[in-house]
Amino acid sequence: MPLTLLAGGAAAVAQTAAPGKTETAIFAGGCFWCVEEAFEKVPGVTAAVSGYIGGTVANPTYQQVSGGATGHAEAVQVTYDPGKVTYTQLVDWFWRNIDPLDAAGQFCDKGSEYRSAIFYSGDAQKKIAEDSKQALQASGRFKQPIATEITAAGSFYLAEDYHQDYYKKNANRYQFYKHGCGRVQRLEQIWGKATPPPNS
Repeated sequence: MPLTLLAGGAAAVAQTAAPGKTETAIFAGGCFWCVEEAFEKVPGVTAAVSGYIGGTVANPTYQQVSGGATGHAEAVQVTYDPGKVTYTQLVDWFWRNIDPLDAAGQFCDKGSEYRSAIFYSGDAQKKIAEDSKQALQASGRFKQPIATEITAAGSFYLAEDYHQDYYKKNANRYQFYKHGCGRVQRLEQIWGKATPPPNS
């Protein structure tokens, strides 16, 4: 696997992994429908599921989370083959699918439940996420500070079935929401024309 250049120009050597082994990563980037779609496009990702993380209530419902009182964020748990795509590449892809400057939410969705965050598991993921954020801030691309949180992962609760693969099951409604919310337009403003996912 080739060397991957991060947003700040830092290089990351591809990790090696035993055949068949999978790992997980958790990202919050506003509406989990959109984050799920973004990561399911990545070669080496075997699953991306929507859920809730970072709050104080066990087994929260969408109604509870969307009310903003539980502290959870809408997030996506990504299962991937580290022999095909690295955590570093996934973090870099995450940045390109969010607005890292928005401390109030993402795009038209505001509130802590729509905050952007990387929920890491273990010291290796923590270092990669923190180094990537620092490199992006140091790159000079943004004059504002990056608002995205980097925090330890706690319990991840699956969202209701109707949220899973929403972009596939309700394609027209999803596209109307995605464009109407300004996600596509704002991402192009920040990052330029859409880039292909890692290894595609």
